[in-house]
Amino acid sequence: MSGYFGTEVQQRLQAQAEASVDFITATPGACQTGRTMGCDDPDRLGWELIDKILNRDGVCGFRMIPASKADELKSRLARVGFRLDTWDVFVADRASALAASEAIIDRGAPGGLVDQDQPAEPDGAYMARIQAHMAASGVVPFSGSLLAGASGPATTVVVGEETGPVAATAHGYLPHNSYSSYHRYAWGGLVAVSGSQRGRGLGNYINARMILNVFRDLHATHIYELVSASNIPSRRMVESCGLRPDPAVVCGVATPSDGARFTR
Repeated sequence: MSGYFGTEVQQRLQAQAEASVDFITATPGACQTGRTMGCDDPDRLGWELIDKILNRDGVCGFRMIPASKADELKSRLARVGFRLDTWDVFVADRASALAASEAIIDRGAPGGLVDQDQPAEPDGAYMARIQAHMAASGVVPFSGSLLAGASGPATTVVVGEETGPVAATAHGYLPHNSYSSYHRYAWGGLVAVSGSQRGRGLGNYINARMILNVFRDLHATHIYELVSASNIPSRRMVESCGLRPDPAVVCGVATPSDGARFTR
């Protein structure tokens, strides 16, 4: 399938999320989670539709759910055989994120590395290299169309050697539609750094590059990133870019109760 990457299941879910762009834009409570169908307000989207998504796809993403409703959401999912795996949510407004990220960019990329072009084609060789780099780094990529911004405002930043392979990537986009109170919030993630390049501050740099783009090019008002509680390096990375934990909201993915975690 053109522009899709990964296992058969991952590609099928990428295709479903991409094919539902118009539905997500027009439907209160729906949001674009990239790898799956998504919801940022179960009450507005409705459980009849959520159950259909779960039965069809076996997975559904949930974004920016009030923490006060997390137990209710988990209980409702458990009744139909699903659990909610969550991440800690880190958030920053434009001023905080730009101040911290600009300071990182001003120091420059680690020696020998340069900013490469953003991908423009969903299914070209360059996109395939970017997706392969993400996968090799343990990150499940989005479809090529989403990464290239062909399905909505997005930015994918790439750093590498002048004529060499991809060394690091990150991606940002606007997941929420006009019905959502998070309409102008950007999501940042897919930060992937080659094993040989780790320990040089490249994660901080590529994340900062992505943050500059979501504010300057996508005109976001805020950015949020998701980090597991045990991932200390990633927590330090997002905090270096001005983001701080927001315990008032929860993001996660619903998967079958007896299944593996969808992403790390």
